[in-house]
Amino acid sequence: MLESLLKAGTEATVAEAPAFIAGAWGGEGPPLIRTGPYLRRVVSRTTTATGEEVARALAYARPAARAVARLTPAARAEILERASRAASENREGLARLLALELGKPLKDGRGEIDRVADTFAVCAAEARQIGGEMLPVAGWARGAGNTALTYRAPAGVALAITPFNAPANLLAHKLGASFAAGNTTLVKAPPQAPASSAAIVALLLEAGLPPQAVQLLHGGGEVGALLCAADEVAVISFTGSGATGQAVARAAGAKRLVLELGGNAATVVCEDADIAQAAKECARTGYSNSGQSCISVQRVYVHHSRYEDFLTAFAQGVDALKVGDPLDAATDVGSMVDDDAAERVVRWSAEAAAAGARVLRGGTREGATAAPTIVAGPTRDAQVVVQEIFGALVTVLPYDDFDAVIAECNTSRYGLQAGLFTRDMGRIITAWRDLETGALIAGGTSNYRLDHVPFGGVKDSGFGRETPRSMIEDYTVVKTLMLRGMSVWGASASLDEESDR
Repeated sequence: MLESLLKAGTEATVAEAPAFIAGAWGGEGPPLIRTGPYLRRVVSRTTTATGEEVARALAYARPAARAVARLTPAARAEILERASRAASENREGLARLLALELGKPLKDGRGEIDRVADTFAVCAAEARQIGGEMLPVAGWARGAGNTALTYRAPAGVALAITPFNAPANLLAHKLGASFAAGNTTLVKAPPQAPASSAAIVALLLEAGLPPQAVQLLHGGGEVGALLCAADEVAVISFTGSGATGQAVARAAGAKRLVLELGGNAATVVCEDADIAQAAKECARTGYSNSGQSCISVQRVYVHHSRYEDFLTAFAQGVDALKVGDPLDAATDVGSMVDDDAAERVVRWSAEAAAAGARVLRGGTREGATAAPTIVAGPTRDAQVVVQEIFGALVTVLPYDDFDAVIAECNTSRYGLQAGLFTRDMGRIITAWRDLETGALIAGGTSNYRLDHVPFGGVKDSGFGRETPRSMIEDYTVVKTLMLRGMSVWGASASLDEESDR
């Protein structure tokens, strides 16, 4: 399957991306067609899961979970390590699939596949660390004479719902960590990336992943809702919009959830910052993947004394970006996921301009390709400030007081990550403490992530942390063994009591 998918990407034919249900590739539902947003032609094809197929996948999942749980952590780790090497070996072909289905530039796609390789390697390392602890039960009188142990056991059936913007790496996180924990996983792929998702599943299977460990279903919200509501599912990991995340939570009911939702990330540039470097970083990370990232640079607050200097340098950085064919290795900015997404950039920038902002660059689109857009000085209630643009648009606003700009950043209903450019360690500590975000990137923009470091937000950006170690905790349950009347701690309450024996 992997070879045929990669071949389709190389030969520019339609990639057939079937479902993988109950150990077999196939699918009988209505066709699901993906038209490439840049090429404007059909690039991949699959089928929408039917209710019967969902039921069959769920029926298969419970016995499959018991089988997968019997694999040793070492065996799981070895499979994941092979998958890591396979991702690196197939880097170019996988990146081409991302470019065809999503309009993602090859350089961004290659970077995503590099992260897939890293993620599988980290999941393998974490699988080798799964254990438990001996509890200090003899520290209290009622526990004397007993021993208690715990270990982390697989939760059973996990559900991974992945987004379109990073379909390969976020699938690697969810599926890799779930398998490392010893679970079987139901994957609901994004309709915009069926071939990219199928390729990652096929890569894992070829690396030795047991067929019982994964099932792949395609479709929209109706398929996701059926899976979320299923009693067989023990834990759900979802990445996507806030509105869809709320729908997932409602459908899931009393299940464990990890929700990584939206953001409109802020980056603060202080008066002591290296303006040229800050502007260059904001240009590079504000428009990578056309800004379609929950931590993409959206709001940049610059001290008023450096504001115009920053705008000049930032515009120069944006002018240097190459916009165009995502299959061109030199392209920095490809297309967005569809025409509607690109039109949102155009519409919101025009609304900001009508309210007094300056649109220094962009504000236009050609099909699904939005020109990198700079909106300077929008009103604080403009949509480009308060909403998540999730597109090729960055706003730049002046500020006067550091404490005030921290408070302004916190007015957002989101709280995923923030960036900060300053040489003042006191400001860094203050921002780390006071910003209502899951992380602060000091010396960089909001758009930076290491896959082995905890990642997640607060407020409407969700809850839980999406890194392999944290996810393994979510994907496992603590099981306790109490040994009554057997103690490694000693059973006597005093030395006198011992001497009487």
